[in-house]
Amino acid sequence: MIEEILPAEVLSAEAFDDQLLGQLGPSAVLFPEEAAVVAMAVPQRQQQFATVRALARRALAQLGLPPVPLLPNRRGAPQWPDGVVGSMTHCDGYRAAVVARAVETLAIGIDAEPHGPLPEGILDAISLPLERWWIRELTERDPGVCWDRLLFSAKESVFKAWYPLTGLELGFEEAEVSFEPDQGMFSARLLRTGPVVAGRELGGFSGRWLVRDGLVTTVIALSATQ
Repeated sequence: MIEEILPAEVLSAEAFDDQLLGQLGPSAVLFPEEAAVVAMAVPQRQQQFATVRALARRALAQLGLPPVPLLPNRRGAPQWPDGVVGSMTHCDGYRAAVVARAVETLAIGIDAEPHGPLPEGILDAISLPLERWWIRELTERDPGVCWDRLLFSAKESVFKAWYPLTGLELGFEEAEVSFEPDQGMFSARLLRTGPVVAGRELGGFSGRWLVRDGLVTTVIALSATQ
């Protein structure tokens, strides 16, 4: 599913449950140092952690790379092999990992969410006033899309693309997201100083979104040739 909104140079692997673990067995999926990271986690967290890393190694194999441990850093972001950028996501009913060569893609951020309204109070916490106005307008135009959930997912993808470039946190209020509903695209304007990329300050990101089969997926892939 997610490959439909990825550029050709970004490779992916996805699953809709954790049956992959039943086929391979957890010991065949996780490296010992990875298993140690989730040793005290609940079983569901362990399964999702293992599945998404198995998927990541499948995606890396498409680049001709061998299996390696994919450990989270202090922020929880996966640490990829040298020369590779990537992103992972998992939610109820979906897991995915994407990778690309750093010479072609500078940063990737993906996110998947169940397609349902955000819990009460969350939209106010993650959005700007203008974004809430847009959400109301879009909901009147197309009530079949949970635009508040889509906004949350897009901001998650923004952070996942931003963080590897900067090593810094980015608050929900520091990126203003707008949607092009007919194009399946979105843009994010950074409201703080962005990183210098290819000799110029990055002012924002553009991405794509898809709503299908009870899921919301968003993708940002920053090309090295832009």
